[in-house]
Amino acid sequence: MDPTSSPRLRFAPSPTGYFHVGGARTALYNWALARRLGGRFVLRIEDTDEARNRPEWTEGIIDALAWIGISTDDPVFEGPYFQSSLAGEHVAAAERLHAAGHAYYCDLTGEQVQERAKASGRPGYDGYSRDRGLGSGPGRVLRFRVPDGVTVVDDLVRGRVEFDNANIEDFVLLRGNGSPMFLVANAVDDMAMGITHVVRAEEHLPNAPKQQMLWEALGGEPPVWAHVPVLVNEQRKKLSKRRDKVALEQYRAEGFLPDAMVNYLMTLGWAPAGDTEIVPWERIEAEFRLEDVNHSPAFFDVKKLRAFNEEYIRMRTPEEFLAEADPWLPAEWDRATFARIAPLVQERAKTMADVAPMVDFLFLPDPEVDEAAWTKIMGADWAAGLLADVRAAYAELAGTDRWRAEVLKSTLEAVGERYGQKPGKAQAPLRVAVTGRTIGPPLYESLELLGAEETGRRVASALDRVGVS
Repeated sequence: MDPTSSPRLRFAPSPTGYFHVGGARTALYNWALARRLGGRFVLRIEDTDEARNRPEWTEGIIDALAWIGISTDDPVFEGPYFQSSLAGEHVAAAERLHAAGHAYYCDLTGEQVQERAKASGRPGYDGYSRDRGLGSGPGRVLRFRVPDGVTVVDDLVRGRVEFDNANIEDFVLLRGNGSPMFLVANAVDDMAMGITHVVRAEEHLPNAPKQQMLWEALGGEPPVWAHVPVLVNEQRKKLSKRRDKVALEQYRAEGFLPDAMVNYLMTLGWAPAGDTEIVPWERIEAEFRLEDVNHSPAFFDVKKLRAFNEEYIRMRTPEEFLAEADPWLPAEWDRATFARIAPLVQERAKTMADVAPMVDFLFLPDPEVDEAAWTKIMGADWAAGLLADVRAAYAELAGTDRWRAEVLKSTLEAVGERYGQKPGKAQAPLRVAVTGRTIGPPLYESLELLGAEETGRRVASALDRVGVS
């Protein structure tokens, strides 16, 4: 690579499904480098799988990238380009390789290749057609003639990796129907787009020597390689769409904040300097180096991601939190009422999806009751009596300036003492009566906001349910 050239990095997803968190991490690695090195981030949609591609998946990729801060409006961004637009060049490059003696045609079927491999005891294609001098024809594939020797891939993450060419079979460039294979298409695209750095998942490392051979045979200088660690689950198995929650869109729908997701993904295989991983993007961009990426598999820990998200929620200013929360609230909810309870919600929410369920009791005509919690709490032999006494004590506060959280708290605690219950346990019947559940924002601040009349009505309804007038 020409050291004076402007770095060009690419992200090349296939539009065949939801956006994988591993792909998001790879995109962010490329984005951080492109920005820090003063280069370009090229989005290439590898859309040649016509049977699986859908336009909405392409739109989903662009939307998901924008959500994590990779915007088409940024001057660093280039594209999207579509691999299918270079289909003719893929074939032409393969034919040039054939004309130069770097490739040859083979008429063996897949079944015949397997039969020969079984007979010889050596897996893979054995080079049967190398010297047969076949021309193109129906059903014949074009294979690359792998040279003797060793291919060395200098990888910024994994170091010097040597591949014995004797273990690499003559791979197919053009299928029997004349269509190009991924390896040649990928190499030709990278060369045509002037890609200088290929940063991708470790699973592509076995393809690197083949693509490097293609670059060299086509007269190009191979890019800088960097194969980043795969993401694994708790069992240290590679994240799978069939087994694990891997769609970026799903985390977005569950209320994770984009900057929390970005920060967390960037720490999967890399960490900023210092004693905390929670740092702003500006610092990540300034510090990120491929040479510092660990090549061990990275554990995608949803619990840790949630902890990151909680931290980012806490770091929002009150105004920012209100703005973040607004799309998650039903349109009919009074925003002024929510704003009064919002600081207490911000201290407790793990995701933005937690916000509305945490405070819905303030806006519903009657709370949605957690029946299991109701049965457990109101089944205690002291619960109904305590709740009745609290109702009486609170009735004396109604209509006065003493309907305040601290007074409501001391009043209930005094009643609880008479029943021999500690404050945390004493408040449980009141909480389930008024909010319908056992967890939520601080109870007494919630009661102050709900008001004496509505609090009294809900307590009376709860007592009616257990047969206490």
